[in-house]
Amino acid sequence: MNMSDTFLNPVTTQTWANGRHIVRCVKVIQETWDVRTFCFMADQPIMFFFKPGQFVTLELEIEGKPVMRSYTISSSPSVPYSFSITVKRVPGGLVSNFLHDTMHEGAELPVHGPVGLFNAIDFPAGKVLYLSGGVGITPVMSMARWFYDTNANVDMVFVHSARSPKDIIYHRELEQMASRIPNFSLHIICEKHGLGEPWAGYRGYLNQRLMELIAPDYMERVVFCCGPTPYMTAVKRMLEAVGFDMKNYHEESFGATPPEAKADAVEHAEQAADAPELDVSDLNLVEFIGSEKSIRIAPGETVHAAAAKVGLMIPKACGMGICGTCKVLKLGGEVEMEHNGGITEEDEAEGYILSCCSVPKGDVRIDY
Repeated sequence: MNMSDTFLNPVTTQTWANGRHIVRCVKVIQETWDVRTFCFMADQPIMFFFKPGQFVTLELEIEGKPVMRSYTISSSPSVPYSFSITVKRVPGGLVSNFLHDTMHEGAELPVHGPVGLFNAIDFPAGKVLYLSGGVGITPVMSMARWFYDTNANVDMVFVHSARSPKDIIYHRELEQMASRIPNFSLHIICEKHGLGEPWAGYRGYLNQRLMELIAPDYMERVVFCCGPTPYMTAVKRMLEAVGFDMKNYHEESFGATPPEAKADAVEHAEQAADAPELDVSDLNLVEFIGSEKSIRIAPGETVHAAAAKVGLMIPKACGMGICGTCKVLKLGGEVEMEHNGGITEEDEAEGYILSCCSVPKGDVRIDY
């Protein structure tokens, strides 16, 4: 008998693909006083490969109501049989407080994904600059962990801004990475520090002078940026002001609807209110074959809006064509879909659309 026959048993392993998966929480890690990492696995071994920087959407039930929320995967695909999300407790935050208060080892939930254009694989570079603020550290940490674990020949400068020393997420791990490889340069900036909180690092806010001190060659690097909207706006303006080639700038974009999108929605609603009534021939018929329901909607309205009008609640998280949660199969007709990376070319070829950002160009039939 071969020794391998004695000691090795075959394991049936599946590979993760964009879709709906049931996972189980296997570990909860207290990162800082208000930040926790939740680690998930599948009961049957699944290799959770994804592009570092991508995210998943959790399907939750809170107070009897379905809630979808997207979170970046903070772990690296170099740890293949599990994935993690890192969540900051936000005062009054429905989902973050629910996860901190109720998510425990053994809890099961469905997740959708992985998806996202903001990732390290689609924008390869030999020299990168990671800029993050607060819990926005999660996607760039996933990228850094991936390159660290795979011994990649990538020159990394990692700049993180935190409110205070006690708010630095992954602090010990970051310092360990910086101490072990020469191609990982770590710089942490704290806005302030409290009494009894020793801090010998940078203080205040990231600005151009500090950037030049930290990374003198930043103009030659590919930048990955994630953090609160004001942080990303400030970074973008700073780089634009010095003539940085913005095609080498990438930022995480899912989350709250950006102000310009809200303004567009308000403007659209105001225009619709002033518009004359439409003739039936101007309306588009949307048929939901599985539910045997149909409705005529005005030009410019989405498939998701049509579903809501007939009482069908297609799951949705971002509402911007990013998370992929609202994917449905189109059986007939044409739509104009302006998504932000939440659907693959393969899915599109098979007829799938994202209902939140798909506007019928005529009559359409949907399998729902």
